[in-house]
Amino acid sequence: MKVTVYSDYVCPFCYLGEQSLENALKEINEEVEVEWKPFQLRPEGTEPLSPKSSYIQQGWNFGVKPLAEKLGVDMVLPSMDPHPSTLLAHRGFLFAQSKGKGDDYAKAVLTAFWKYEKNIGDVNVLTDIANEIGLPTNEFVEAINQTTNDSEIQNPSFINAVPTFIIGDTVLQGAQSKEAFLNALKKQSTPQSGDFCGIEGC
Repeated sequence: MKVTVYSDYVCPFCYLGEQSLENALKEINEEVEVEWKPFQLRPEGTEPLSPKSSYIQQGWNFGVKPLAEKLGVDMVLPSMDPHPSTLLAHRGFLFAQSKGKGDDYAKAVLTAFWKYEKNIGDVNVLTDIANEIGLPTNEFVEAINQTTNDSEIQNPSFINAVPTFIIGDTVLQGAQSKEAFLNALKKQSTPQSGDFCGIEGC
């Protein structure tokens, strides 16, 4: 079974959704592959957002913070101003993915930003994360400073918001509860009955 996740690291609901998904996966008795896909909320050339802006403050106080408390997720609103571009972080993800560490990297970057207020637009911060999860740091630094794979960071036209979770034929958009993920996962693991033909006829 596979879960495909479209996410951006500066999206608070992506962090909340990842935490709930992780808790749900602990209760599923089969192997589940989590496939992360890059999505940039603020592509290069877009004005970065300030955590002091009314947009961010209202979103945090009336949306993110109450939901985090409800889900039991420990997170903070990073105070760095403005919030960083995620281009380098996504380039780092593509490298990590090529080394079989995409899931570890994505979770580590989300945690670094939303729990520890790390500047995930900084090469040194990203390199520390890469080192912590066992990636070759020299190759990692080279990869995030190259534009070779930037075409893979282009936002797909069929995704209009993050996080988006695709589990089989089920699409979940936005931060979900553990129970919502469990329902979607169990649906995919249960054989679906439909019309069919057998050796004795239809």
